[in-house]
Amino acid sequence: MLECDEIMAEALTTDTQRIARGLRHGDVALLHELVEQYQFRLVRYLIYLLGRRDSVDDLVQETWLRVLERGRSYNGSSRFEPWLFTIARNLTIDHLRKRRNFSLDSGNHDSSDDPEQHREPAFLASSAPSPFELAVRTEEAHRIAHTLDTLEPIYREALVLRFQEELSLQEMSAVMGVPLTTVSSRIYRGLASLRSQMEGDEHAN
Repeated sequence: MLECDEIMAEALTTDTQRIARGLRHGDVALLHELVEQYQFRLVRYLIYLLGRRDSVDDLVQETWLRVLERGRSYNGSSRFEPWLFTIARNLTIDHLRKRRNFSLDSGNHDSSDDPEQHREPAFLASSAPSPFELAVRTEEAHRIAHTLDTLEPIYREALVLRFQEELSLQEMSAVMGVPLTTVSSRIYRGLASLRSQMEGDEHAN
């Protein structure tokens, strides 16, 4: 088992180094390969981050342009996904600040997770089904996806990065720009809110 893990780790390292090398040289063919591999995940992440489909296409395009422009800053020492999501997140924050003077971040301390300080603006709500809802095949998964869409952005993002994108806590910390304690707090509170809302829906029915 250990030998298998070592082989997988070595393969991952080789791939990230290949990506880093290609980005350093502005390899357009590599960019097309990355777009094909990560496009769906990037779109899905941004929809959950924004809470709606509007502006996602423009942000996705801008993210890939930024990847090509700043490819030299990716050194291949870690997975490509967190680096990609960080770029997309920063662009989204800039986009929201310009449009509504709203930010997903209000500091890097646990107090930033105070629900009263992060009430979800009305414009983030959307009646359109998310990619997860469109893809699911069970009623329970549909209920989870629908409830997830109702969470505040910081908690929704934490749950999506952890359980859908399967990022480690350390990777999430880098993407979200907050300490590990805040990452853990957001996951805990997000799960608690998700569970509470689903139980409330069950009782209502």
